Amino acid sequence: MAGYARALASRGYAARTVEDQVRLVAELDRWMVSEELSAAQLTPERLKQFVQTKRRAGHQRLSHRRFTSLLGYMRELEPVPESIEPAAANAVEILIARYRSYLERERGLAPATVSNYVMQARAFLRERADRQQGTDLETMTAAEVTHFVVRQTRRRSPGAVKMLIPALRSLLRFLYVDGITHLPLAAAVLAPPNWNASSLPRPLEPHHVAALLASCDRRRIGGRRDYAILKLLVRLGLRASEVIALELGDVDWRRGEILIRGKAKRLERLPLPSDVGEALGEYLVCTRRPDVRCRAVFLSVIAPITPLTRFGVKDVVYHACKRAKLPRIGPHRLRHTAASQMLRSGSSLTEIAQVLRHRSLLTTAVYAKI
Repeated sequence: MAGYARALASRGYAARTVEDQVRLVAELDRWMVSEELSAAQLTPERLKQFVQTKRRAGHQRLSHRRFTSLLGYMRELEPVPESIEPAAANAVEILIARYRSYLERERGLAPATVSNYVMQARAFLRERADRQQGTDLETMTAAEVTHFVVRQTRRRSPGAVKMLIPALRSLLRFLYVDGITHLPLAAAVLAPPNWNASSLPRPLEPHHVAALLASCDRRRIGGRRDYAILKLLVRLGLRASEVIALELGDVDWRRGEILIRGKAKRLERLPLPSDVGEALGEYLVCTRRPDVRCRAVFLSVIAPITPLTRFGVKDVVYHACKRAKLPRIGPHRLRHTAASQMLRSGSSLTEIAQVLRHRSLLTTAVYAKI
C-alpha cells in the first residue's frame, strides 16, 4: 500500500487524492478477502463486481475508472490479466502492428508521420473488412481502392484527403512487397486534385491573435503553459509535434536560441524572441515536475503529470478559441499566421523560410499566401 501511495505522489497526484485512493484500495482489499480472491485474480470484470457491490451499498458515484491507476501500478509489478476470457487477436490489428514496425524500422519515418499513416491504414482496412466480411486481401482489386478514395473525398476536407493519399499508397506498397496482395495497387490511388492557395487556411488577423493570447489566465499554471505554447505557435510557427518535442536543455538562455526537432529528425536552432523567452520562463518557474527525469518542457497540469501530446497542443488552441469566442482552428493555422505576420512586418521570403525551416521558397510563398 505504501508503494502505491509513493507511486501516485511521484506522478503528481495531490495528497488528498492519494489518501482517497489508498482508502479505496483498502476497501477493495477487504472485499477480495471476503470473496477469497488473490491479487492474480483481480481483473477488470472483478473490479466491476466490486463497484456494483459498493453502488448497492449507496456509493452511487463510484466508477471502475477510479481503479485505472491501480491496474497500471500492478502491471508494473506483475502482469494483470486483461480479461477472464481474452478475445482472439484481431487480424486487422496484427497487420497494423506489422505495418507500424515497417514504417518505423525500415522506412525510418517521423513519429507524427507514422501515427498518421497507421490511422489511415486502420480506417481503410477496417472499412474493407466490414464490406467484405473478412480480412482476406489477396483478392483486393484496383476498383476497390479507387472507390474507397472517392468515398473519402466526399466525406473529408481537401486537406484531409491530401493526408490520406500518400498514406494509402504507402500501405498498398507494403502489402505488395510483403506478399499480402498479388497486385501493385499503389498506382490505383488517385492523385489529389491540385487545389490552389484559396483552399489553404487563412491566417488570423492581428486582433484575433491578441484575443487568443489574452484568453490565457496567466495567474494559473495552466494559463501560463497555454500562453507559452501559443507564443511558440504564432511567433515561431512551430508545428504541434515540435512543441511537444521541446526539452529543458533545448533553450539556450545565454545565447537567446532554441533548438527545434523538426521533420525527418532535423535539428535546427532559431533565435528566441524576447517575448517568447519571457513566456517560457514564466511557465517553467512555476511548473510542478514530480519526476525529475522528465525533460519535456510542456506537461499536463492535472495528475498524472505527463508530457503533453500533439492532441494536448490541439486542445490548448481549441480551448483558447472557445475562450476568445473565435471559430475553432488547429495549431497549423497559427503556422500560416506566423508566416503572414512576418511578411506583414517586412521580413523577406528567405527570412520567413529560415524561421519556418522550409527547404523551398515556393512552400513559404504558399504559407504566406503570396
